Amino acid sequence: MVMANPSLLLQSFFFFFLLPCLSSSCPEYQKQALLQFKSSILPIHSSLHTLDSWNSSSSNCCLWDKVTCSSPSNSNSASSVVIGLYLSYVSEQHMPSNLLAPLFLIRSLRVLDLSWNSINGQIPALGFGNLSNLVHLDLSQNRFNGSIPLQLVQLKKLQYLDLGSNRLSGELPEEIGNLTKLQRLSLWSNKFSNGIPSSISYLRELEQLYLSNNSLSMEIPTGIGNLSNLSSLSLGKNKLTGGVPASMQKLNKLNLLNLEGNLLTGEIPFWLFDFKDLQDLYLGGNNLTWNNNMKIVPKCMLFSLSLRSSGLQGEIPEWIITQKTLIFLDLSMNQLHGPFPQWLAEFLFLSDLFLSHNKLSGSLPTALFRSSPLSILALSHNNFSGELPKNIGDAESLFILMLDGNNFSGHIPQSISQISSLELLDLSRNRLSGNIFPVFDPQVNLLYADFSSNQFSGEVPTTFPPNIKTLALGSNKFSGALPLNLKKLRNLERLELQDNNISGELPNSLLQISHLRVLNLRNNSLQGSIPKTLSNLQNLQILDLSSNNLTGEIPIEFVNNLTGMIEAPPNPTSQTLSSAVVIAFSSNFFSIEFAVNELIVNWKKSKQGLSSHNIDMYFLLDLSNNQLSSEIPASLGALKALKMLNLSYNKLSGKIPAHLSDLQNVEGLDLSHNKLSGPIPTAFTKLQQLTTLDVSNNKLTGRIPVGGQMNTMADPNFYANNSGLCGFQIHVPCPEDLPAPKLQHDNKEEPWILQEAVGIGYPVGFLLTIGIIFLAGYFNSSPPSNNRRCHRHHPHLLIRRQI
Repeated sequence: MVMANPSLLLQSFFFFFLLPCLSSSCPEYQKQALLQFKSSILPIHSSLHTLDSWNSSSSNCCLWDKVTCSSPSNSNSASSVVIGLYLSYVSEQHMPSNLLAPLFLIRSLRVLDLSWNSINGQIPALGFGNLSNLVHLDLSQNRFNGSIPLQLVQLKKLQYLDLGSNRLSGELPEEIGNLTKLQRLSLWSNKFSNGIPSSISYLRELEQLYLSNNSLSMEIPTGIGNLSNLSSLSLGKNKLTGGVPASMQKLNKLNLLNLEGNLLTGEIPFWLFDFKDLQDLYLGGNNLTWNNNMKIVPKCMLFSLSLRSSGLQGEIPEWIITQKTLIFLDLSMNQLHGPFPQWLAEFLFLSDLFLSHNKLSGSLPTALFRSSPLSILALSHNNFSGELPKNIGDAESLFILMLDGNNFSGHIPQSISQISSLELLDLSRNRLSGNIFPVFDPQVNLLYADFSSNQFSGEVPTTFPPNIKTLALGSNKFSGALPLNLKKLRNLERLELQDNNISGELPNSLLQISHLRVLNLRNNSLQGSIPKTLSNLQNLQILDLSSNNLTGEIPIEFVNNLTGMIEAPPNPTSQTLSSAVVIAFSSNFFSIEFAVNELIVNWKKSKQGLSSHNIDMYFLLDLSNNQLSSEIPASLGALKALKMLNLSYNKLSGKIPAHLSDLQNVEGLDLSHNKLSGPIPTAFTKLQQLTTLDVSNNKLTGRIPVGGQMNTMADPNFYANNSGLCGFQIHVPCPEDLPAPKLQHDNKEEPWILQEAVGIGYPVGFLLTIGIIFLAGYFNSSPPSNNRRCHRHHPHLLIRRQI
């Protein structure tokens, strides 16, 4: 729904009704203040065409662009005063907020619009405190930080205050209740926290309240029900708790209510559908529940409805059939089942439809694609089956089509290539097949296409428009060599061909796709060596060639130009590879974001998905499970942005290069199952981000380094099957750690004397024993014959007694 711009309305009003006659000129001090403002921002701009009319040769600043003046304040005055400055989109560069100082000299200002200027810094408190006549203040779409100054909420004449889409933080001041003349208050998309002040209930003239996209918590104040003039209330994407206040039943003028994406609980009140003027209702993404046993007859006629994740069960509710004006419908993440309703497919105005993550089944009705306004269709993760309708291309306005995670089969309809507006197409995780892909017209805007996890076969298709940025073809049955004409997809940033049966060598044509940032060829049958020219892909940040049949050495030249892995951006953002990966639309009351499938990689010994939201933060090189040989190039240490390096399961030999300790961001390093020898470099103690190190099944020797993160690398399995490692990590003491043996006399003759003593001692001992036995028998008083008999029959007993 398009809303009129209040700033333009006010500007028109002042232009037609308050512009002074040409003979009246603004006060000289106001003219100089404006010229001073222009001169202060000139150094940060190459030109300021929007302020060309602001020059000293023009005596009357009331005739300048973006300036409005009032009529003379009284009959005795020949001058007008500046009352309106419309300075949106003046600055494209960062502008410090202190450069606004000259404007605060114009105390007659009633309207000040500084939106969309990239102004950074805190809101000048004292400066705005001077502008006590302000009625309209727009500081939205800038980069203001800090809290709302109290001087701002003391401007009691304010009727319009917009601070939306900045970086403001802290609590909303209780004094905001002093602005009793406010009709519009917009603080959306900032970082405000804690609760909504109860004083908000004093703003009885408020018509529009936008507080969405913050971190506001606690319950919605019950006093909000006193704002009887509210037509728009947007509190979405906060951390609000509790239920929907019953006092809100009094807000019978509401046409927009957005409570989406909070922590609200309880049952969804059916009295919301009694608001006759209600047009847009967003309740999804909370812990609210829908009473499936209740039947409702809405008194409103909705344009937008979101009941995402609201506990809906059964078939799609039939009462929605009465809402034939629906443009936006989100019933995703519920427990809906049954077929796609024919009546829903025939809605004439339906533009955005979200039914993902349910249990809907059956085929898609062809009438769905006859809807000319249809622009977003998200049916992911259901049980839909059958072939895709052949008339899918009739939906000429389709912008996003997400059918992934179903049971669709058959071929892709050729008509899909005729949708010129299509930007995001996700058909992954179905049972689609065939070896012929639709041939897309070069003029089609397709940016993201995911056909992974299907049953496609034949050669890798290249029939996509040249502007495509992300192409996912993994987990299919593609075979043969990589096609030479892949190079025509010159704008590709992300190419996924993992888990196929692609053979042959890496073609040089692949190296001509200079924008590539992610290249995944894992688990194929590629042969040959790694081309030295692969380093020409300067933007690569994720390269996975694991589980192939690559041979030869890792080329030293391999890393020369991989600037994408050499230096990480200083402030990695959550922005994705391109607008194709996450597509969003938003306004000051609602926003929707589409996150597509994760990138699956071997990360720290297990397969993990890297979120498309944060993919700019990951840098990975995986050459594992090939037949690479020779030594590890020391130049790999130059890839300082790497977070994961995996060279395991190869035939690499030689020593581990000490230069790998230069990988200052590496979190996982896997060199296992090779033929590496020598010690683990002691410089590895410098790897402060390291959390996983595997050097098992090599020929390493020496002490495992001690210090830093190496002290936490204490899993013996990661060092197993080496020939001579020692250290506390594997509970094997090093030789130098063993206690010294006891000292003995250094006498070279002592061994000879000991041997001689042993040689003499044995015969002497034997003779003495025989003599003792003989003497014992001589002095015995028993008869000799018995003695002899005892000696003859039981000698061992006699000897035992002697012993």
